[in-house]
Amino acid sequence: MNARQRWTLILTSVASLMVGLDLTVVTTALNTIRLDLGASIAELDWTINAYTLTIGVLLLAAAAVGDRLGRRRVLAVGLAVFTASSVACALAPSVSVLIGARAAQGIGTAMVLPQALALLSAAFPPETRGKAMGLFAGITGVAILGGPVIGGVVVQGLAWQWIFWLNVPLGIALIPLVLRYMAEAHGPRTPFDVPGLVLSGAGLLGLVWGLIRSNTAGWGSPQVYGPLAAGAALIVAFAAWERRARSPMLPMSFFRNVPYVSANAAGFTMTGAMMGGVVFFMQYLQAALGEGPLTAGLRLLPLTATLFVVAPIAGRFVARVGERPIVMTGLLCQTAGLAWMALDIGGSYPALIPGMVLTGVGVSAAMPATQNAAIGAVGREAIGTASGVYNAMRQVGGAFGVAIASAVFAVSGGFASPAAVSHGVRTALFVTAAIAAVGALAGTGLRTTRTAGPPASTRKITAEAETTHA
Repeated sequence: MNARQRWTLILTSVASLMVGLDLTVVTTALNTIRLDLGASIAELDWTINAYTLTIGVLLLAAAAVGDRLGRRRVLAVGLAVFTASSVACALAPSVSVLIGARAAQGIGTAMVLPQALALLSAAFPPETRGKAMGLFAGITGVAILGGPVIGGVVVQGLAWQWIFWLNVPLGIALIPLVLRYMAEAHGPRTPFDVPGLVLSGAGLLGLVWGLIRSNTAGWGSPQVYGPLAAGAALIVAFAAWERRARSPMLPMSFFRNVPYVSANAAGFTMTGAMMGGVVFFMQYLQAALGEGPLTAGLRLLPLTATLFVVAPIAGRFVARVGERPIVMTGLLCQTAGLAWMALDIGGSYPALIPGMVLTGVGVSAAMPATQNAAIGAVGREAIGTASGVYNAMRQVGGAFGVAIASAVFAVSGGFASPAAVSHGVRTALFVTAAIAAVGALAGTGLRTTRTAGPPASTRKITAEAETTHA
């Protein structure tokens, strides 16, 4: 690993960790924010939803902009937007201002995530990319699974505003380092596909909005099925447009690439199962067992700590055995671990630890392998688009997992009593285990051994893009 690669790995990992933490770290601060700003439950929901929504809607568009204007440049701008909006969050005098600032944070995050993954992928050749992805996943995965711990420490030790203030010095330090030590990279500099950007953004807006609203409005509400139906129709219209567009932002040939489709399906289900499982297990620890935010976060450590050890090891093995066995084994472990946790809900906490460890090991192994599979299935020129789609699928997958788990929890349990919470969480965990099992099945479409390059169909896509650019 040369100096340029080392800097790229460090800077993209830290940038992704910083923006990713704000997806989960806020969850442990919600009660404090409610008391301090006088927020309603619906307003508290939107402090999370505004962030998730803007990320999901803008990821594909941000990836397209990075391909054309420069991925390093867009990464630096995204970090600046995220840092400035973090200041706005910390200074928010009301919950409405906080929600608006959170939406601005989501814009910055949507600019950062696809550029970071694309720049990292372009910096490493296929034979060492898996190891880099493992280290990247070990660091960035803490954002999703370690957020509750970090949030609990900050909220109890300082104040809720500090979960945003901590971003500011880090963002200010990252921007000049990115501009100095990372090489610029572009994708095909074809004309912007404006209709494609509009259709994909509106379609993702409908899907994510519907999934988010399902938590409060219920699946039978027109506020849910209306946006979901409209979003699905717009995605179909987007696919139809891309088939005939002169310079498509997302070539439909990607979806004839079985490893690419399988990687995205595995990433979608892995994230859905993980987010749904973690969110409701935290509810069990706090609402059923009466733990505070910090203690609940610390009790999640058997699940989160595995990322530091397992993800880098799994990344090294990708180049040797291919993605399929690692993804399938990892998601089967996630399935078994979530089911184990479900069976032991209502018992003693120590009985839950083996299931938590098994879940963490599974996610930690599958995460770098699915990322590597999605990027490795396409040619170098298509890395930006591939990373945008993969990140978008993960965002929608997370919203899907939480929405499904919420519906199951509401039907089978609720917050009426600790016993009701336990019963609802148990059923929700079984459902998230089933989602992870679907991901393991999707992993059968991945490669069993590494190859020298992407499939012939994807090489053709890249060649066509290069010809268009020329």
